[in-house]
Amino acid sequence: MMKYSTSPPPMNYPRSTSPLPAPANYQPTTASAAVKRYKYLRRLFKFNQMDFEFAAWQMVYLFVSPQKVFRNFNYRKHTKSQFARDDPAFLVLLSIWLFLSSICFALAMGLTWGQCVLFILYVVFVDFIGAGIIASTFFWYMSNKYLRVDASSADVEWGYSFDVHINAFFPPLSLLHCAQILLFNQLLSHGGLVSCVVANSFWLASCVYYLYITFLGYSNLPQLQNTRLFLLPLPALALLYLASLPANFNLSRMLIHFYHYRVL
Repeated sequence: MMKYSTSPPPMNYPRSTSPLPAPANYQPTTASAAVKRYKYLRRLFKFNQMDFEFAAWQMVYLFVSPQKVFRNFNYRKHTKSQFARDDPAFLVLLSIWLFLSSICFALAMGLTWGQCVLFILYVVFVDFIGAGIIASTFFWYMSNKYLRVDASSADVEWGYSFDVHINAFFPPLSLLHCAQILLFNQLLSHGGLVSCVVANSFWLASCVYYLYITFLGYSNLPQLQNTRLFLLPLPALALLYLASLPANFNLSRMLIHFYHYRVL
């Protein structure tokens, strides 16, 4: 007697490194970018639905072990059919951190309250949002255009590119806006070789963090290849750092002058 299987034919679901099974409501179909954006923005002001504790955990691990942060993106792809975050808690915490650190930075520069407001508006809307959209769009376009394994591979989500950018943005923000404040009046605001070495070392560490976390983010995607290209600027950055020391080219002092120029 022939036995007929009652189970449906197997389907090629996205592979995941997570040992956990997919939830019962898992759907292999991928929502459109507009639907994802709508869901994300709708939750932006629903603080009771955000997991701030997990977002704070990610911020800590972006410093000590950024690889662990991107493992969670794999699990999200397995369970929710998208790599990009659907919880804006990380973006909210980063915005608060940016706002507070900008106030401290403005006060350390001796800005008036009116100049402080202008400085914060520049940092939030130009340095963070504007530059973030440009950087995310650039990496999103380049990865889809040149780094995909083949034309039939899945596209990189723009939302994921933005997530990679804000992940990579957090350590440089903490180093340049927070750690530098502790040394600003005593050391960085003065000239000299020691001030130049310390200031430019902060900048070098920030650039290395940004490129390395960006590399981790895109190397996490199975549809991409040759993601080591994101690390190619590192030798050039090291040479520029070494060349800036004998020339006494202090990047932090230049940044201060630039900020003063923008708010005057």
